[in-house]
Amino acid sequence: MNAIVPSGAPAKPPVIPMIPESAPFSPAQRAWLNGFLAGLYGEAQAGAAGMSTATALAAPEEEEFPWHDPAVELPERLKLAEGRPMSRRLMACMAQLDCGQCGYLCQSYAEAIAEGRETSLSLCVPGAKATSKALKALVAEAPAAKPAAAPATKPARPLGEPVSLLSAARLTAAASAKDVRHVVIDLTASGLRYEPGDSIGVQADNDPALAAACLAALGATGDESVPGIEPGTVPLRAAFLSERDIARPLDRTLDLLAGTAKDPAEAKALRALADGDDGAEPDAADLLDLLEAFPSARPPLDQLVASLPVLKPRLYSIASSPLAVPGRVELCMSVVRAERRGRVRDGVASCHLGHRCDAGTPLRAYIQGSHFRLPANPEAPVIMCGPGTGIAPFRAFLQHRAALGLKGGLRGRTWLFFGDQREAADFLFRDELEAWQADGTLARLSLAWSRDGARKVYVQDRMRESGAELWRWFQDGAHFYVCGDASRMAKDVDAALREIAMREGQLSADQARDWLGALGRQGRYQRDVY
Repeated sequence: MNAIVPSGAPAKPPVIPMIPESAPFSPAQRAWLNGFLAGLYGEAQAGAAGMSTATALAAPEEEEFPWHDPAVELPERLKLAEGRPMSRRLMACMAQLDCGQCGYLCQSYAEAIAEGRETSLSLCVPGAKATSKALKALVAEAPAAKPAAAPATKPARPLGEPVSLLSAARLTAAASAKDVRHVVIDLTASGLRYEPGDSIGVQADNDPALAAACLAALGATGDESVPGIEPGTVPLRAAFLSERDIARPLDRTLDLLAGTAKDPAEAKALRALADGDDGAEPDAADLLDLLEAFPSARPPLDQLVASLPVLKPRLYSIASSPLAVPGRVELCMSVVRAERRGRVRDGVASCHLGHRCDAGTPLRAYIQGSHFRLPANPEAPVIMCGPGTGIAPFRAFLQHRAALGLKGGLRGRTWLFFGDQREAADFLFRDELEAWQADGTLARLSLAWSRDGARKVYVQDRMRESGAELWRWFQDGAHFYVCGDASRMAKDVDAALREIAMREGQLSADQARDWLGALGRQGRYQRDVY
């Protein structure tokens, strides 16, 4: 939520005091003092906002969730939550992305399970089987409470505002192993507004071929009436196309199929799948996989549809600035297609936008605000790390700064670390980046190509190579941003930052960890990872 500034009172960007390098302190002492001053500065800001000391002391402390970090492995997250209430231990099982794909945030999903308001334990898409198994183990240890009253009906999915697709041009060359699209969406009829760093949720239909195959496997015509997500009924075909997620059945779907399977062996296999047993097949199954693998499991159609999750919007980081492209939003989107068990699986939204939609196709979308923001002070140096489609929010940042005429200087510098597999095929937005580098909008561009040489080179390798200069930027008050894969890249980048702090700042491992934590509390280390 943005701060409210009284009329006539201009908002002043915060200036966090920093210990200069010339001060008579060691690098470790200077790093510790910078974090200490940031804490003092926060208290001073509270007083400047009109909060009395007594009020500030009486205010409840914000609860800390040390496990709420997608770069931390699940076993460590569970350890960090030991001794906490059940809802917090359940929260530690989640993927920690707050992506909204489950219909909750990590904290609210955990609380809903603990309070008995949510019974499905497989809603966390990025956490996948590991999260589901951990949740089931905790619930078995301490069963969820029964709600005092029947849970309120969940709100229908956010259908969003009317928008339309303008184009979805391919960014990667034909020789690339990836199909990355520059998607442009018209917002003029929607009234939607956004800022660089925000995301857009796009409602997309399922693959029509998958929906038709599911109908055929059920021996259904598609005209059968089943419950809709809104009050009333809809044809089964419409439910499979646009209301229910047939690519991601839930554990409750597996339980339902197991309970109706006439073949005992199929019932046993379905229960193993529902329990997340290692080696249970078919793994990562969509609805068609289940219907084909277990032909004796045929529940009533209305119960089958009700067991499927609602088809939710897919979120994408916005790759544009409203100052540069008013009335439009642009995305950098990888089209997901993979072959599994002899069948090509399409990503729901990416294939809908990238292949199935024509220009002018109407869509529904909404804007999701983000903490991922450029510094309030335009003079603060900015370091961005976004390989592959992780470049999306940083294109928005650079486009925004270019539109504002911010060409860098001693303090307002920008540095981008970008990379992918091959320079010739995967250099996304190359012309724009080189133009911004030429006019000073982008001070430094460090590139890493993992398939162009004998040795694989990644963005974290380029960071280590430039460690001394990176450390100087941090000492000048730089803000660091990373966007992309949480399971590998973001962890490797985090490790590289710690190594740089230890080598260049002469910090111990614990001090390097505390230094990164202080940067995060100051808003100077931000991650948009998935």
